[in-house]
Parts: sequence; C-alpha cells; structure tokens
Amino acid sequence: MKDRQYPSGPAPTQAYLFATCLVDLFVPQAGLDAVRLLEREGLTVHFPRGQSCCGQPAYSSGNPDAARAVARAQLELFRQPWPVIVPSGSCAGMMRHHWPQLFADDPVAGPQARELAGRVYELGEFLLHVLKVDFGDAVASARAPERIVLHTSCGARREMGTRQHGVALVDALPGVTRVEHERESECCGFGGTFSLKHPDISGAMVRDKVAAACATGCDRLVSADCGCLLNIGHTAAHDHAPLQVEHLASFLWRRTGGAA
Repeated sequence: MKDRQYPSGPAPTQAYLFATCLVDLFVPQAGLDAVRLLEREGLTVHFPRGQSCCGQPAYSSGNPDAARAVARAQLELFRQPWPVIVPSGSCAGMMRHHWPQLFADDPVAGPQARELAGRVYELGEFLLHVLKVDFGDAVASARAPERIVLHTSCGARREMGTRQHGVALVDALPGVTRVEHERESECCGFGGTFSLKHPDISGAMVRDKVAAACATGCDRLVSADCGCLLNIGHTAAHDHAPLQVEHLASFLWRRTGGAA
C-alpha cells in the first residue's frame, strides 16, 4: 500500500456511496449504517442506482475482460468530483489500484478510471483521515462494555491499510476493548472464488479463524468486509460456535448511540 495524501481544508459536504454487491444483496444494514454515519457528520450522500459490482471476482479469477466490462459500467455513475466511499476495503482496493490498470491503454476510460481512483476511500479511512471523527464523547452509559476481535480481509489489509483504520476507530470507542487473536493476520479462507474452487482448504482456514477468535473469550467479531463476515459468520453458526459477526459501520453506529 502506498502512502496517500489526504485533502486538507474543510471536510467535503457531498459524497457518493459505492455499496458493493455483497452489501446490496446480503448485508444491506451495513450500507444503511454507513450512510447514517456519514450523514451524522454533515454529508449529503448520493447513491447512484445503476451501480453493481467492482469487478473483483472476475479480476481475481483471471478474467480481465469481464472485469473491465463490469468496471466500465460504473465509470459514468460518479461524475461529480465528490469522494466515493466504499464500505469494503477489498472493493475499494480494486477501484483505487486495479481500475486504472484495467484501462491503462484506453484513451477515454483510462483518464476516467485514474481520476475516479483518486476519489475512492474505504469507509474507515474516510471517517478517520478526512472527516477526522471523534468518538471520545460518545455516550456509553446506555451500552454495556464489550470485548471484540477485529478481522481485516487480505486485500483490504495490504492494499488499503484498512486494519489500521479499524484499530484506530474501535480503540477510540468508550466501553470497547479490542482483543487480538493469534490468527488475526491470516486469511479467513473466503478469497472470492477460492472458497468455491478449494472448499476443503477454505473450510479449514475459516475454522481456524473462528477457533482463534473464540479462544479470546470474545463473542463478537467486527470486520469492514462483508465477504469475510459472511464466511466467518456462517461457519460459526454452522458449527454452533459462540461468535457473532458485525460490519464495522453497524458496530460504530450502534456503539456511538445512533442519531446525534
């Protein structure tokens, strides 16, 4: 991950949300809570209804033509020079780092992809470095203390530095203790199509992850990536493990009292 220069001056007042296909189809509450977090900070959030997928499944499966076709359909949806907020580090990494590569030789789409990539932010990154949110005054009296473990997807950790954003935001929450587990840096086994092509290996990896999280005594795992949440959460439920999962957006919204 390359260091990024964040804008100085007043915080933006308008932003786009790129919700991702997994949020849209499986975890819509995470998208709604992301919008609520941004709106509470004074932003007007725009959601282009034509958006779909970032193209990562095709790209990571070795099909750049299909990934390019999916990405191209998104380029015209975010025309205003507003930040594009993504509640997924892996999808944000695809848009910021790989869209410009996909269209490197395209005289029209190439400049569009590069300009758009410069406006893409993972949700936690945007809250922390652009909006500079302060949760220190969050009212904690109505909420019991919680001990949680954090999980960061492989792409989000390496391409977007999402773990450091999640750590900073969670550690600033009154009443919340973040506990590290011994397999925190390891993949959960999802890996998009990897879990379909290698189910036995994937299953072993996610069960190691669930066991390590449960060994901490925590009963909740928080992550900013829905693919990992679905994989870990379904495995925990299937194996009757005492572990709930929650998207970072929903966790932050719940722990900071919702509406200001």
